[in-house]
Amino acid sequence: MKSTEDGGAGGAETLGIGAFAARFGLATHVLRHWEAMGLLHPARDTAGRRRYGAEDLTRVATILVMKEAGLGLDTIRSLSATADRATRHAILRPAAEELRARIAAAQASLELIEGGLNCEHEDVTRCPGYRRLIAERTGSVVRQESR
Repeated sequence: MKSTEDGGAGGAETLGIGAFAARFGLATHVLRHWEAMGLLHPARDTAGRRRYGAEDLTRVATILVMKEAGLGLDTIRSLSATADRATRHAILRPAAEELRARIAAAQASLELIEGGLNCEHEDVTRCPGYRRLIAERTGSVVRQESR
């Protein structure tokens, strides 16, 4: 990590908030918010300015990976506050169940779209797959029609 200004806390190479945020493509207010939530704990220089080091790089990368996995900041904070496996599982289990439900909904959406792409009828409402989905929603029996 390249040092900016005075080298920062303890002589280790550090970055100011602007350079650090830019490294991740984040706005500086995001880092301030994460700090306010207790997710980040940057060192301060003698003037009180935030100085981000190697541990902060790892921490922000971890937060970003967890956010990409669909976890909220409160969940990420809870995970970072525990080293207990049972607690970690209790925190992650609902997130996994929610993700499975979203995947199932996305899969159903993809099947509907692919059905429309593969339908040979001019009117997609005549496609057997479409009619089956509508029948499932309405509780009706699918009536077979000839092409």
